[in-house]
Amino acid sequence: MLVYRGFSQTAPRPTVLTIGNFDGVHLGHRALLAQLKATAESENLLPAVLTFEPHPREFFAPESAPARLSTLREKLELIADEGMALTWVCHFNARFAAFSPEEFIERILVGSLCVKHLIIGDDFRFGAGRRGNFALLREAGERYGFQLEAIDSVTLEGERASSSAVRDALAEGRIEHAARLLGRPYSIDGRVVHGDKMGRQLGFATANIRIKHDKPPLLGVFAVEVHGLNGGPHRGVANLGIRPSANRTVRPILEVHLFDFSAEIYGTHLNVRFLHKLRNEMKFPGLDALKAQIACDVSEARSYFQRKDAKGQG
Repeated sequence: MLVYRGFSQTAPRPTVLTIGNFDGVHLGHRALLAQLKATAESENLLPAVLTFEPHPREFFAPESAPARLSTLREKLELIADEGMALTWVCHFNARFAAFSPEEFIERILVGSLCVKHLIIGDDFRFGAGRRGNFALLREAGERYGFQLEAIDSVTLEGERASSSAVRDALAEGRIEHAARLLGRPYSIDGRVVHGDKMGRQLGFATANIRIKHDKPPLLGVFAVEVHGLNGGPHRGVANLGIRPSANRTVRPILEVHLFDFSAEIYGTHLNVRFLHKLRNEMKFPGLDALKAQIACDVSEARSYFQRKDAKGQG
């Protein structure tokens, strides 16, 4: 998948396009991208996506913006996995926010992205003051010669699949439900870096993973699967938070203890998939109490995987 930043480069040939933030690339997003891909094949167009960085809500109200489900890199990887050929990353700033809907259509959709077929979600709004809507796009399509199609929301047992619903499920510890809304386990990517080696001192060596989520959508201790290592996936226990027992007050840290694993993996880029929440973070009176709890977490996580395997074989 080719990724363009900004609109200095035009599409190499006509596109079928969709537009959105695509945070988390959940079931609703994936249904839209599947329709986009099918249309591209039937109409001989390039399947293309226009997305934004930062999220518009981070631009307009950074203090109240929701936790991101995916970094830009993670989002682009997920979009590529759905078979897209092109993605434009639009830098969302004051200049872009001031674009009128008409200017957005003429300069970007038609001028740069060469759109011939546009597929949007049923709640799509765009342009200064969010004045742009389906009716305006339909009129523009008749003027500029592109087709317009809306796709309905995807629901799961009566609940709309949305980034907000995924965030709520993760924040509440309903990890399995979040996975159903996403169509896959929730995951975070990052590179293994050197830490303070506390886990090793406690007898449970951990991989300290540098993440780019300033405000992760979930916190606590989890049973996880880690991808990116030879012979994987590898199972383990992850702690995502501020480590109160170590008197940490900085940004959240992701640490993973891998079962039955001892290789040096510094510098490796890993994908950590969160499968089940074990507990919230807590502060312990001393290292002995912390070590005892980690042992319990490891035992509980192993039991979770045993149940999971048994269920899969049944």
